[in-house]
Amino acid sequence: MKRRITALALTALLVLGLTACGGKKADGTTIKVGATPAPHAAILEVAKEILAEQGYTLDIVEYDDYVTPNTSLEDGSLDANYFQHITYMNEFNAEHGTHMVSVANIHYEPFGLYAGKTAALTDLADGAQIAVPNDGTNEARALLLLEQEGLIKLKEGVGLSATKSDVAENPHDYEIIELAADQLPSRLQDVDMAVINGNYAIDAGLKVSDAVAVEAATGEAAEAYVNVLAVKEGSESSAGIQALVKALQSDTVKTFIEDTYDGAVVPLF
Repeated sequence: MKRRITALALTALLVLGLTACGGKKADGTTIKVGATPAPHAAILEVAKEILAEQGYTLDIVEYDDYVTPNTSLEDGSLDANYFQHITYMNEFNAEHGTHMVSVANIHYEPFGLYAGKTAALTDLADGAQIAVPNDGTNEARALLLLEQEGLIKLKEGVGLSATKSDVAENPHDYEIIELAADQLPSRLQDVDMAVINGNYAIDAGLKVSDAVAVEAATGEAAEAYVNVLAVKEGSESSAGIQALVKALQSDTVKTFIEDTYDGAVVPLF
Protein backbone atom coordinates (compact mmCIF):
# COMPACT_ATOMS: atom_id res chain seq x y z
CA MET A 1 0.00 0.00 0.00
CA LYS A 2 2.83 2.38 0.93
CA ARG A 3 4.53 1.65 -2.39
CA ARG A 4 1.26 2.44 -4.24
CA ILE A 5 0.82 5.73 -2.37
CA THR A 6 4.40 6.67 -3.22
CA ALA A 7 3.80 5.91 -6.89
CA LEU A 8 0.61 7.98 -6.87
CA ALA A 9 2.44 10.84 -5.21
CA LEU A 10 5.20 10.76 -7.82
CA THR A 11 2.60 10.72 -10.59
CA ALA A 12 0.87 13.71 -9.06
CA LEU A 13 4.15 15.59 -8.82
CA LEU A 14 4.93 14.80 -12.46
CA VAL A 15 1.53 16.06 -13.58
CA LEU A 16 1.97 19.23 -11.55
CA GLY A 17 5.42 19.73 -13.04
CA LEU A 18 4.13 19.34 -16.58
CA THR A 19 1.25 21.71 -15.84
CA ALA A 20 3.66 24.28 -14.46
CA CYS A 21 5.85 24.04 -17.57
CA GLY A 22 2.82 24.38 -19.81
CA GLY A 23 1.55 27.26 -17.71
CA LYS A 24 4.78 29.20 -18.21
CA LYS A 25 4.26 29.13 -21.97
CA ALA A 26 0.59 30.06 -21.65
CA ASP A 27 1.53 33.02 -19.42
CA GLY A 28 3.08 34.69 -22.50
CA THR A 29 6.61 34.84 -21.16
CA THR A 30 7.83 34.02 -24.67
CA ILE A 31 6.81 36.57 -27.31
CA LYS A 32 7.31 35.53 -30.93
CA VAL A 33 7.67 38.49 -33.27
CA GLY A 34 8.20 38.54 -37.04
CA ALA A 35 10.41 41.22 -38.58
CA THR A 36 12.47 42.13 -41.60
CA PRO A 37 16.21 42.26 -40.81
CA ALA A 38 16.93 45.99 -40.98
CA PRO A 39 16.08 48.03 -39.09
CA HIS A 40 13.26 46.12 -37.42
CA ALA A 41 15.06 43.01 -36.17
CA ALA A 42 17.99 45.13 -35.00
CA ILE A 43 15.65 47.38 -33.02
CA LEU A 44 13.93 44.33 -31.56
CA GLU A 45 17.31 43.04 -30.36
CA VAL A 46 17.57 46.15 -28.16
CA ALA A 47 14.04 45.62 -26.87
CA LYS A 48 14.91 41.97 -26.23
CA GLU A 49 17.45 42.95 -23.58
CA ILE A 50 14.92 45.20 -21.85
CA LEU A 51 12.29 42.44 -21.85
CA ALA A 52 14.75 39.87 -20.49
CA GLU A 53 15.10 41.98 -17.34
CA GLN A 54 11.32 41.63 -16.90
CA GLY A 55 11.30 37.86 -17.35
CA TYR A 56 10.20 37.80 -21.00
CA THR A 57 11.91 35.95 -23.83
CA LEU A 58 11.64 37.71 -27.20
CA ASP A 59 11.83 35.24 -30.10
CA ILE A 60 12.64 37.25 -33.24
CA VAL A 61 11.79 35.53 -36.54
CA GLU A 62 13.28 37.24 -39.60
CA TYR A 63 11.53 37.39 -43.00
CA ASP A 64 12.65 38.80 -46.33
CA ASP A 65 9.19 39.46 -47.75
CA TYR A 66 6.13 41.54 -46.86
CA VAL A 67 3.48 38.78 -46.98
CA THR A 68 4.55 35.88 -44.76
CA PRO A 69 4.89 37.94 -41.56
CA ASN A 70 1.22 38.90 -41.92
CA THR A 71 -0.14 35.47 -42.81
CA SER A 72 1.89 33.99 -39.95
CA LEU A 73 0.40 36.53 -37.56
CA GLU A 74 -3.09 35.71 -38.79
CA ASP A 75 -2.67 31.93 -38.37
CA GLY A 76 -1.21 32.30 -34.87
CA SER A 77 2.38 31.33 -35.70
CA LEU A 78 3.45 34.78 -34.46
CA ASP A 79 2.31 36.88 -31.51
CA ALA A 80 3.15 40.14 -33.28
CA ASN A 81 5.04 41.56 -36.22
CA TYR A 82 7.09 44.68 -36.73
CA PHE A 83 8.03 45.40 -40.33
CA GLN A 84 5.26 47.37 -42.04
CA HIS A 85 3.73 50.80 -42.09
CA ILE A 86 0.14 51.40 -41.06
CA THR A 87 -1.16 52.04 -44.58
CA TYR A 88 0.26 48.76 -45.90
CA MET A 89 -1.24 46.90 -42.93
CA ASN A 90 -4.69 48.38 -43.54
CA GLU A 91 -4.56 47.56 -47.25
CA PHE A 92 -3.38 44.01 -46.51
CA ASN A 93 -6.33 43.53 -44.15
CA ALA A 94 -8.76 44.76 -46.80
CA GLU A 95 -7.30 42.61 -49.56
CA HIS A 96 -6.72 39.38 -47.61
CA GLY A 97 -9.40 39.48 -44.93
CA THR A 98 -6.85 39.44 -42.10
CA HIS A 99 -7.51 40.96 -38.69
CA MET A 100 -4.38 42.88 -37.76
CA VAL A 101 -4.39 45.98 -35.59
CA SER A 102 -1.65 48.39 -34.59
CA VAL A 103 -0.73 48.58 -30.90
CA ALA A 104 2.08 51.12 -31.20
CA ASN A 105 3.68 53.64 -33.56
CA ILE A 106 7.44 53.06 -33.59
CA HIS A 107 9.26 54.77 -36.45
CA TYR A 108 9.19 56.29 -39.91
CA GLU A 109 11.56 55.47 -42.78
CA PRO A 110 11.83 58.15 -45.47
CA PHE A 111 11.90 56.72 -49.00
CA GLY A 112 14.97 57.59 -51.03
CA LEU A 113 15.58 57.88 -54.76
CA TYR A 114 19.02 56.33 -55.34
CA ALA A 115 21.38 56.69 -58.28
CA GLY A 116 22.09 53.69 -60.47
CA LYS A 117 23.54 54.25 -63.93
CA THR A 118 22.76 57.98 -63.70
CA ALA A 119 24.29 60.00 -60.90
CA ALA A 120 22.05 63.08 -60.70
CA LEU A 121 18.49 64.12 -61.47
CA THR A 122 19.74 66.75 -63.91
CA ASP A 123 21.54 64.01 -65.88
CA LEU A 124 18.46 61.86 -66.47
CA ALA A 125 17.99 61.37 -70.20
CA ASP A 126 14.68 61.02 -71.99
CA GLY A 127 13.48 57.44 -71.63
CA ALA A 128 15.58 56.76 -68.54
CA GLN A 129 14.55 53.76 -66.46
CA ILE A 130 13.36 54.38 -62.91
CA ALA A 131 12.52 51.37 -60.75
CA VAL A 132 9.82 51.45 -58.06
CA PRO A 133 8.35 48.87 -55.64
CA ASN A 134 5.51 46.90 -57.19
CA ASP A 135 3.38 46.42 -54.06
CA GLY A 136 0.31 48.50 -53.27
CA THR A 137 0.94 51.61 -51.22
CA ASN A 138 4.73 51.41 -51.59
CA GLU A 139 4.41 51.92 -55.35
CA ALA A 140 2.12 54.89 -54.77
CA ARG A 141 4.58 56.30 -52.28
CA ALA A 142 7.43 55.95 -54.80
CA LEU A 143 5.40 57.65 -57.52
CA LEU A 144 4.58 60.50 -55.16
CA LEU A 145 8.31 60.96 -54.55
CA LEU A 146 8.90 61.13 -58.32
CA GLU A 147 6.11 63.71 -58.53
CA GLN A 148 7.66 65.62 -55.60
CA GLU A 149 10.85 65.93 -57.65
CA GLY A 150 9.00 67.09 -60.77
CA LEU A 151 9.78 64.00 -62.83
CA ILE A 152 6.15 63.02 -63.43
CA LYS A 153 2.67 64.29 -62.62
CA LEU A 154 -0.07 62.02 -61.27
CA LYS A 155 -3.80 62.24 -61.83
CA GLU A 156 -5.49 64.58 -59.41
CA GLY A 157 -6.42 63.01 -56.09
CA VAL A 158 -5.02 59.47 -56.58
CA GLY A 159 -2.80 59.80 -53.52
CA LEU A 160 -1.92 56.50 -51.84
CA SER A 161 -3.83 54.48 -54.43
CA ALA A 162 -1.63 55.64 -57.32
CA THR A 163 -0.25 53.10 -59.78
CA LYS A 164 1.81 53.48 -62.94
CA SER A 165 -1.42 53.84 -64.93
CA ASP A 166 -2.20 57.00 -62.93
CA VAL A 167 0.75 58.91 -64.38
CA ALA A 168 -0.92 61.83 -66.14
CA GLU A 169 2.20 63.59 -67.39
CA ASN A 170 5.60 62.12 -68.21
CA PRO A 171 7.24 64.70 -70.46
CA HIS A 172 10.58 62.88 -70.65
CA ASP A 173 9.05 59.43 -71.24
CA TYR A 174 10.75 57.91 -68.22
CA GLU A 175 10.24 54.16 -68.15
CA ILE A 176 8.89 53.16 -64.75
CA ILE A 177 10.01 49.62 -63.92
CA GLU A 178 7.98 47.79 -61.27
CA LEU A 179 10.01 45.35 -59.16
CA ALA A 180 9.56 43.48 -55.89
CA ALA A 181 10.77 45.79 -53.11
CA ASP A 182 13.46 43.37 -51.94
CA GLN A 183 14.97 43.21 -55.45
CA LEU A 184 15.47 46.95 -55.85
CA PRO A 185 18.92 47.26 -54.21
CA SER A 186 20.39 44.38 -56.24
CA ARG A 187 18.92 45.79 -59.47
CA LEU A 188 19.98 49.38 -58.83
CA GLN A 189 22.91 49.25 -61.25
CA ASP A 190 20.64 47.90 -64.00
CA VAL A 191 18.47 51.03 -64.05
CA ASP A 192 19.13 54.74 -64.03
CA MET A 193 17.59 55.27 -60.61
CA ALA A 194 15.40 53.43 -58.11
CA VAL A 195 13.09 54.38 -55.29
CA ILE A 196 13.97 52.04 -52.43
CA ASN A 197 12.17 51.27 -49.18
CA GLY A 198 14.09 52.39 -46.11
CA ASN A 199 14.63 48.96 -44.60
CA TYR A 200 15.94 47.42 -47.82
CA ALA A 201 18.19 50.43 -48.41
CA ILE A 202 19.67 50.03 -44.93
CA ASP A 203 20.14 46.29 -45.42
CA ALA A 204 22.03 46.98 -48.67
CA GLY A 205 24.32 49.54 -47.04
CA LEU A 206 22.72 52.53 -48.76
CA LYS A 207 22.63 55.78 -46.79
CA VAL A 208 19.69 58.14 -46.99
CA SER A 209 22.22 60.99 -46.99
CA ASP A 210 23.51 59.65 -50.33
CA ALA A 211 20.09 59.56 -52.01
CA VAL A 212 19.53 61.99 -54.88
CA ALA A 213 16.09 62.77 -53.40
CA VAL A 214 14.34 61.95 -50.14
CA GLU A 215 10.67 61.83 -49.31
CA ALA A 216 9.68 65.02 -47.52
CA ALA A 217 9.25 64.30 -43.80
CA THR A 218 5.90 66.07 -43.60
CA GLY A 219 3.33 65.27 -40.98
CA GLU A 220 1.13 63.56 -43.56
CA ALA A 221 3.93 61.27 -44.75
CA ALA A 222 4.97 60.32 -41.24
CA GLU A 223 1.36 59.55 -40.34
CA ALA A 224 0.67 57.49 -43.44
CA TYR A 225 3.93 55.55 -43.33
CA VAL A 226 4.60 55.09 -39.63
CA ASN A 227 5.97 51.61 -38.96
CA VAL A 228 3.86 49.88 -36.34
CA LEU A 229 3.87 46.94 -33.99
CA ALA A 230 0.97 44.82 -35.24
CA VAL A 231 -0.95 42.05 -33.49
CA LYS A 232 -4.02 40.02 -34.31
CA GLU A 233 -7.19 41.71 -33.11
CA GLY A 234 -8.07 40.60 -29.60
CA SER A 235 -4.56 40.31 -28.19
CA GLU A 236 -3.83 44.02 -27.82
CA SER A 237 -4.06 44.07 -24.04
CA SER A 238 -2.06 40.93 -23.23
CA ALA A 239 0.69 41.50 -20.68
CA GLY A 240 3.45 40.35 -23.02
CA ILE A 241 2.37 42.63 -25.85
CA GLN A 242 2.08 45.63 -23.54
CA ALA A 243 5.55 44.91 -22.17
CA LEU A 244 6.88 44.77 -25.75
CA VAL A 245 5.23 48.11 -26.55
CA LYS A 246 6.89 49.76 -23.56
CA ALA A 247 10.27 48.29 -24.47
CA LEU A 248 10.05 49.46 -28.10
CA GLN A 249 8.98 52.95 -27.03
CA SER A 250 11.68 53.27 -24.39
CA ASP A 251 14.41 55.92 -24.28
CA THR A 252 16.97 53.15 -24.80
CA VAL A 253 15.44 52.17 -28.13
CA LYS A 254 15.00 55.79 -29.18
CA THR A 255 18.66 56.53 -28.53
CA PHE A 256 19.70 53.40 -30.45
CA ILE A 257 17.65 54.42 -33.50
CA GLU A 258 18.98 57.98 -33.54
CA ASP A 259 22.61 56.94 -33.02
CA THR A 260 22.54 54.05 -35.50
CA TYR A 261 20.59 55.13 -38.57
CA ASP A 262 21.59 58.75 -39.15
CA GLY A 263 18.15 59.95 -40.24
CA ALA A 264 17.20 56.86 -42.26
CA VAL A 265 14.98 55.77 -39.39
CA VAL A 266 13.10 58.39 -37.37
CA PRO A 267 11.51 57.45 -34.00
CA LEU A 268 7.91 58.62 -33.62
CA PHE A 269 7.42 58.27 -29.88
